[in-house]
Amino acid sequence: MSKTTLRKRIALTATTALFAGMLSVATAPVTQAAVHVAAGQANPVLSGSGDLDLFVATEVNTGGAAVVSPVGVGGAAAVVTNARSTRLLAKDTSTGTAQTVTMLTSGVLSLYANATTSTAFAATAGTFSSATGSAFAGEFKAATYGDPATSVFLEGGAASHTATGIAVLWTAPSSAGTYTISKYYSTNSGKPTLATPSGGTLGSQITVTVVAASAGGAYSAAYSACYTNTAVGGGTVNAGSYTADSTSSNVVNGAQWYLKFALNDAYGQNLAAGSLVATATNGGIINMSSTGDGSALAAGTAATVVAAGTGESGLVRIDQPTAGAPLTTTVTITYNGTTVCTKTVTIAGAAASVNISNVATGDISSTTTNASWLSDTFTSGAASGREGHYYITLKDSAGNNVKPASSAEFSMDPATTTTTVTALAVNSSVATATSSTDPFSKSVGTFTCGPVAGSSAVKLRHTSATTGVTISSAAFTARCADNPYTYTVSTDKAAYTQGEIGTMTVQFLDSKGNKANSVIAVGASTFVLPMLTLVTATGAATALTDVDGVIKYTFTVGTSSGMTAGTYTGIVDFTGLTAVAATKGTPTYKLSTGTSDVTFTEVLKSVVALIASINKQIQALQKLILKR
Repeated sequence: MSKTTLRKRIALTATTALFAGMLSVATAPVTQAAVHVAAGQANPVLSGSGDLDLFVATEVNTGGAAVVSPVGVGGAAAVVTNARSTRLLAKDTSTGTAQTVTMLTSGVLSLYANATTSTAFAATAGTFSSATGSAFAGEFKAATYGDPATSVFLEGGAASHTATGIAVLWTAPSSAGTYTISKYYSTNSGKPTLATPSGGTLGSQITVTVVAASAGGAYSAAYSACYTNTAVGGGTVNAGSYTADSTSSNVVNGAQWYLKFALNDAYGQNLAAGSLVATATNGGIINMSSTGDGSALAAGTAATVVAAGTGESGLVRIDQPTAGAPLTTTVTITYNGTTVCTKTVTIAGAAASVNISNVATGDISSTTTNASWLSDTFTSGAASGREGHYYITLKDSAGNNVKPASSAEFSMDPATTTTTVTALAVNSSVATATSSTDPFSKSVGTFTCGPVAGSSAVKLRHTSATTGVTISSAAFTARCADNPYTYTVSTDKAAYTQGEIGTMTVQFLDSKGNKANSVIAVGASTFVLPMLTLVTATGAATALTDVDGVIKYTFTVGTSSGMTAGTYTGIVDFTGLTAVAATKGTPTYKLSTGTSDVTFTEVLKSVVALIASINKQIQALQKLILKR
């Protein structure tokens, strides 16, 4: 039966109501789990605690009238088998105090519940009718109604009894609006009455939105969803397993993208069966299931696919058209001509280039590394254990990052091996991400230095484990040197004005005068720089030089207490080095306040110069007059 037919049947006017029956359950007040399903589906089973739940009949109404089942005592089907509401549009899945219903004006809700004691229903508008308790055990007296019938009272016996089925019909007002239905029950702290239903304890409540016309049946973007995913399994959008697109920038060569979508109307209900069309740009190959359930979906054969279905739980698989060739494609899904999803995804191609960056200077006669060189950490900030001398990034022909299968795919180009750099290697924790902003889109490499300082132009190769194709990086310089031993200090300017930003450069050399390596820390330091305020942290014993054996420090001219102009000499002491062979650095610099004030001597000098100039002009004028 189509969804449209279901809605037409559920929207018939209420005319009659019947009820009788009782269902025995445990009397312990346990909160009922949500069991309701979408409007037009099976009625929820009467279960849960005796007084804390209220149920709404949601089953398709083929008889046209609101009904409560007149079945006998016992059995899971008691009370609910034939219960029917009319003009119901949507019902949430809860049964407690936060329920919601959407229905048409003048529709009728068939309500039922378990009760162990006196129970009252109250509504802010509308009317109750056909309220009934058990007709078999004498648990409840005849129902009494308020005037108007916005309340109804079912009086039980003096004591609490086995949970017994009760039911009532509520007819919605003929005017659109938002109304509330509440169910109260008797406890030691209070008992509901017809005049004061709220004198009891609130067990459940429904907020009812009454509308003049249905907004159902048509696609609603607000209640539909479409998300990208890198795997077919793990559930479907309709089941709520996915709430956002995959964070992956691409999937690896030969893998697939998936679009999972769920189409609904304005009440969150499934649409009627219609035409679903998916298209992919740039030759992307797609296949679609209109009722995707997380099971495997075979690769498609074309860039357009058509299917019939509701889109309740759809799935689109996306493949690259040519093996090894990168693909960026935009997939568009339409339902009866209306665009319901547009997503752009990328499938990386085979690795086409090996890119090297952040190359350190290694220590002679070793493969020593230092975690501070690459600062390679997990997102939590913890060290990743991926220490190395350089980064390696694989890219396909379109510039997409590519993840290697393992470190075994990398090797040194043997033609570039020298006695200075004897080997290249890659950390076993290779790249696991493809986003360029993620440090784990890069693999980490190391090189082995020989016993003599120097540098070599070397190349790193990558051989695909899948295709056997080998590509090589461009030649990059790998330098080797010994540990920091001595150093020199310089500033970027000889003179500064208050408020300027300056740079102090410390050049570290090894014992042979070569620029020091980047993996052995320079050790603790003490800086005394009068009238300067260091911005870069200093004194860290773990500081490393750059590839040229340099560390740069930034400072501002002046201090928090001001500045006095003059010429100053600072002291830069790397204590571990000066204790052995190094000499403390003593940079000298001139500072000025940058003001426009001038001294009296300077003013007097200017006045004398001006007078002398005037005298010369007078003398010249006199000579000119005498000549005439």
